[in-house]
Amino acid sequence: MNKAKFAFDAYNQNHLSVTSPEKLIEMLYEGILKFAALAKRAIENENMEDKSKYINKTVNIFIELINDLDFEKGGDMAHYLSGLYTHQIKLLSLANINNSTKEIDTVINVVKVLLETWREETKTGAVA
Repeated sequence: MNKAKFAFDAYNQNHLSVTSPEKLIEMLYEGILKFAALAKRAIENENMEDKSKYINKTVNIFIELINDLDFEKGGDMAHYLSGLYTHQIKLLSLANINNSTKEIDTVINVVKVLLETWREETKTGAVA
């Protein structure tokens, strides 16, 4: 079984029927990238209100991804992703506390790899 199948099985399939589960996960990763970039810009501009807003939006997407993991079907991959997502939340919390873009850059780099891998494995979109 390939990586995409493991990752796909790691997610609960109870999402909106307007899009495929594969496309929905791609959209969530894209949302993380968008909001993390906005949070980084807010830190650089010393806009603490926007920083908190966009970090919270990014964290909420990670929480959604964690909540949608199906540990029964996804096995080791679901546990790996849960740990990876939880670590990204920790980094975002540190960025929020320390007004640091370093941690946000790390999150962005990790999610870029996740998104690229997801797209390659599921053939859902163009590689960024």
